[in-house]
Amino acid sequence: MGATDMRTKLLTFVLLVAGLSGLVRAQSVQAPLPSGSAPAQQRPTTLPTGERYVIGPQDNLSITVVDEPELTGKFRVDNDGTLTFPFLNRVPVAGLTLEELQARLTTLLKAGEILRNPQVRVEVDQYKSRSVYVIGEVRVPGKVTMSGTTLTLLEALALAGSPTANASNEIIVVHPSRPGASVGGVAGADIEGERITVNRRDLELGRAGREIVLQDGDIINVPVAQRFYIYGYVRNPGTYVLDPGMTLQQAIALAGGLTDRGSDRRIKAKRQVNGKLAEMSLQLEDKILANDTIAIPSRFF
Repeated sequence: MGATDMRTKLLTFVLLVAGLSGLVRAQSVQAPLPSGSAPAQQRPTTLPTGERYVIGPQDNLSITVVDEPELTGKFRVDNDGTLTFPFLNRVPVAGLTLEELQARLTTLLKAGEILRNPQVRVEVDQYKSRSVYVIGEVRVPGKVTMSGTTLTLLEALALAGSPTANASNEIIVVHPSRPGASVGGVAGADIEGERITVNRRDLELGRAGREIVLQDGDIINVPVAQRFYIYGYVRNPGTYVLDPGMTLQQAIALAGGLTDRGSDRRIKAKRQVNGKLAEMSLQLEDKILANDTIAIPSRFF
């Protein structure tokens, strides 16, 4: 079919294309965390993978229409969520999956009698529209661009230079409930949204975090480590990172265990209580708190 005939037949469905163009403003075209407000909405907890990838602005798409070289090529999604396609002009694509865009192009080509039975294939050539933010105790905090359909938590941390020596063993992933929430000057705890807490050691050992697939706009907060000090009759006295929920027994084990003369009774801890330093007795099953100073006594012989 010649280009002239194709343009003529395009007139028969121009209203259809015009109607679809109104959908551009309805698409969720989201810039990575700009300043300003946005309507509250519930975000999903995972990023769709594979063919469920959702197209966004600045993505570069490779579109193939079998046996139709005029309609085959690479197309960039503009900031308004549309792309310019031969004989269809501007087509709204932001917010669609690859599969949905294939179906939309097929419908438009058929509706305009441009092709009777178009076979359309859409792939992402370059992912440009998605990013997450890594803040806190990492070597290179800031925005991490997602170069594929998915980005794991471990990959995001590696791209941010990995946690520093002062990093907590607790990593917090925030799915903001208000897309566009600013992270400037915010430690992560003040941003509203769903929170997932992961133990960093378990993540690095593959025991946790595999089920977490990041999505556009997520915030990964690596807080500064909380610490405690233990001294006396333990093998390795010193300052240690406090894991959430750590008990006295676990703290002693972290310090190498008791020496031959060490006792697990009559253990005292100095702790800040209501702004004042207080001394208290601890049992092995008691939880310790940040900045506790724990004294391990000797046994009586």
